[in-house]
Amino acid sequence: MSDVHGAVPSPCIEVCVLDADGLCTGCLRTLEEISEWSVLADAGRREVLARISRRRAARAAAGKH
Repeated sequence: MSDVHGAVPSPCIEVCVLDADGLCTGCLRTLEEISEWSVLADAGRREVLARISRRRAARAAAGKH
């Protein structure tokens, strides 16, 4: 994770492919979240990171990677 512009680092790991659910297989963001990242304030970025965390937990509970 890295970001030269904001205090909250980007979750991007440079695996930019959307899955059937419309989520990036690398960072689990939606296309909208990816495109808005550069203009989000830190609070908005933290909200996106919280959603990613919930998505990861839900996928782990469902046995998905």
